[in-house]
Amino acid sequence: MKIALGCDHAGFPLKSMIAEWATSLGHQIIDVGANTLEPEDDYPDFAKAVSLALQEGRAERGILLCGSGVGVSIAANKFKGIRAAFCEDTFSAHQGVEDDDANVLCLGARVTGPSLAKDIVRTFLAARFSGAARHLRRVNKVKSFE
Repeated sequence: MKIALGCDHAGFPLKSMIAEWATSLGHQIIDVGANTLEPEDDYPDFAKAVSLALQEGRAERGILLCGSGVGVSIAANKFKGIRAAFCEDTFSAHQGVEDDDANVLCLGARVTGPSLAKDIVRTFLAARFSGAARHLRRVNKVKSFE
């Protein structure tokens, strides 16, 4: 799977670890930055880059990192077709995909340790949308808001 990966300064230390984990699972990473640690960078820029990668078909899923995970989630969800989910546990990571067709995982690098982040990423990437009628109906209602 092609995965767009982006972070701001707060997510920068965790980004390379996530890229390595995902690559070791056989996924291809499209790194949209940050490419250097810039304390004054802005998370919306990276949320936009990941979202555009999905909208343009260059990636199938996205992963975004910021300090809390909340900012990138809010920003990414402003883009049509993006269903960004802030997850702090593996249950939310798989259910967000299986039931809600989440296509972007948002993590808080200052609140989620590397070991848990690895488990959440693995779970998110392994999950598939169920396509069950009730879930499809709900996702289509959400899409109608765009």
